[in-house]
Amino acid sequence: MKKLAVVALGGNALLRSEQKGTYKEQIQNVNQTCEQIGELLPDHNIVIAHGNGPQVGNILLQNEAGKEKHGVEDMPLDYCVAQTQGSIGYLIDMCMRNVMQKMNIQRNVVTLLTQVTVDKNDKGFANPTKPVGPYYTKENAEKYAESTGAKFKEDAKGRGWRKVVASPVPQTIENVNLVKQLAQDGNIIITVGGGGIPVVEENGQISGIEAVIDKDLASAVTAVAIGADEFYILTDVSKVYINFRKENEKALDLLTVQQAEELLANGEFGEGSMAPKIRAALYFVKNGGKECIITEASMLKDKNCGTRIVK
Repeated sequence: MKKLAVVALGGNALLRSEQKGTYKEQIQNVNQTCEQIGELLPDHNIVIAHGNGPQVGNILLQNEAGKEKHGVEDMPLDYCVAQTQGSIGYLIDMCMRNVMQKMNIQRNVVTLLTQVTVDKNDKGFANPTKPVGPYYTKENAEKYAESTGAKFKEDAKGRGWRKVVASPVPQTIENVNLVKQLAQDGNIIITVGGGGIPVVEENGQISGIEAVIDKDLASAVTAVAIGADEFYILTDVSKVYINFRKENEKALDLLTVQQAEELLANGEFGEGSMAPKIRAALYFVKNGGKECIITEASMLKDKNCGTRIVK
């Protein structure tokens, strides 16, 4: 019997830091990542999640250019997330089918536009922290903030000012029972892209909301809901490190929940990088998951790859 795994693709699976995000670049990156995911197919049924930060950023740039030059109304963030779920899902779908054809594996690939419900009173809405879109000068950021009501914060690396939005906690994943059923039947499901399309529910009605849900946490919630055996978080490093990029840095092979919580509390993991992944891993393992593996996609051929978080 095959194991059930959720695989959360990091941003580098779609776009490298030095790239512009052209279609050609993205299709090459996605194809390479899907070939690496193919290492799991003989022993696993898989559900694939993915990030969308650079892609949403590009859409926001297009929105801004269209508004300034042609008077085209820009679209809200939930709509932009839906756009990227479709476009990125298409790339992953196509590449997975091509990989399986080479491996002589026959499975269906299904891309779901996935809405994720959040609490409209989530504390994240009172303190937006998630940067989205392009970098601005301080003067332009202040101008846009005044005209739109958006909030901007200066980038920690000095690259400029960016709009920040809420990152609320995901509560429920739309169609998650269908995801479970389809995956257990051997289909490859692409879901919760970009953390999911953020929606709120009131009086039985749902509506989109300006927010970005953390992709890794939404993936962990999905993994728990479908009873996944394993949860893979693919990133740009082969393992989790303490003292990262320092002379005394150390790669970690195995972490218990208690060890991971202690390191997290001590500030060993950066908030803009590894900390959210550790929190997602902890959520999965503490809520019934067997183990979470944090690694780089090219390492999947090694069955003992990455850093493993267990109870």
